[in-house]
Amino acid sequence: MTPQDASRESDRLCRLAPVIPVLVIDDASNARALAQALVNGGLPVLEVTLRTPAALDAIAEMAKVEGGVVGAGTLLTPEDVQRAKAAGAKFGVSPGATDLLLDACEAADLPLLPGAATASEAMRLLERGYTVQKFFPAEANGGVPALKSIGAPIPQVKFCPTGGVSPKNAEEYLALSNTLCVGGSWVAPADAVNSGDWQRIEDLARAASQLPRTLP
Repeated sequence: MTPQDASRESDRLCRLAPVIPVLVIDDASNARALAQALVNGGLPVLEVTLRTPAALDAIAEMAKVEGGVVGAGTLLTPEDVQRAKAAGAKFGVSPGATDLLLDACEAADLPLLPGAATASEAMRLLERGYTVQKFFPAEANGGVPALKSIGAPIPQVKFCPTGGVSPKNAEEYLALSNTLCVGGSWVAPADAVNSGDWQRIEDLARAASQLPRTLP
């Protein structure tokens, strides 16, 4: 898979809904019900971060939910890429980007949303062919003003800002001309997941799915 192909697929996925849920899952037995609630609420693209021992099993369970597209976040190594692909991940997300990781995703035909925090990092990825990137950590790197500033000289790159994005600032990000969608964890709060309050999660997802955005 070429970087251009990866970015085309990332662009398609980012346009499916204003928010991509960023999920940290401790118990894979909750995964399928969680995915179903999010999909029912209008958020079909799901990112499961590889931060827990249950993550790969969770991806495998979520991949069974009709209408959902499950990806793996926090990809750091080629081994992560192989394990995520084997578990059923349809795309990958990384906090940054290295040549080793980019090579692995391209070889595995796994579309990657690579992370960039600065103009130089965004330019380097663009030089390789990645026109859709993750801006991370968004708030710590200056938030909406920073992303708007990066967009002025590099309009070719579109972003999914993640990290500190919440209902309080999501609409500001989504109003930017270089933002396709945002990533956020607020749609699946830990207490709701642990208690199995799927209706609450579906309601949060539905509200997030209706956030206004200015698609480039």
